[in-house]
Amino acid sequence: MDEEVVPILRVADAAAAVRWYARLGFAEQWAHRFEPGLPAFVEVARGRVRLFLSEHTGDARPGTLVYLRVADVDAVAAEFAVRVEEAPWAREIELRDPDGNRLRVGTPIE
Repeated sequence: MDEEVVPILRVADAAAAVRWYARLGFAEQWAHRFEPGLPAFVEVARGRVRLFLSEHTGDARPGTLVYLRVADVDAVAAEFAVRVEEAPWAREIELRDPDGNRLRVGTPIE
């Protein structure tokens, strides 16, 4: 097994969050609830990149910032109708998911 870090993002509605993250190219891998009606804990993945989305109070705070490196930031920018910014290290955009979590998405400058 490769070691990895998987950020946990707090979401109010996991199903709505999964739909939003699908626009970024993520797909739901699995979802867990201890019982029907209890909070959901979901994994989404985009290639080898994984995020946990949690409805559990206390797992994380809205407003968290995650940096996502992608091969084509222009495609992501087009999906969300935002302008790409030029930084010395990458071409980037910043998005907020429906729960206020921030995602900085960039393609490194080589």
